[in-house]
Amino acid sequence: MADDLTGTLPIESEQHIVACRQTVRALCTRLRFSLVDQTKVITAASELSRNTLVHGKGGQMRWEVLEQAGRTGLRLHFEDEGPGIADIALALSDGWTSGGGMGLGLPGSRRLVNDFDIRSAPGQGTYVTITKWK
Repeated sequence: MADDLTGTLPIESEQHIVACRQTVRALCTRLRFSLVDQTKVITAASELSRNTLVHGKGGQMRWEVLEQAGRTGLRLHFEDEGPGIADIALALSDGWTSGGGMGLGLPGSRRLVNDFDIRSAPGQGTYVTITKWK
């Protein structure tokens, strides 16, 4: 699973969220990320995979190991075909929630990684990409 430089996992159940975390942990270990950086990436992946399942009604996580300009990184893509997000700026503000959570998933995930990109529109699903550089 985490032996490949790229891969895809479905996110259709709670067990898939666990598998996403395990895969990200194995990739971070393989890339020799510090324990702090491992924790950050695993936490962000956990939040985003849960959002994919709960709000997006399921989807997938794709990963890529990056080598650019002498540095190593891990890029994760979370995709769903759910209802989408009408106001991305609002969704990225601390404390706002469309469900019963604390409203820290998207903004918290953004703070844990080096690069964060989100694309979404009502009726068109949501696509979040995060990258952590070593």
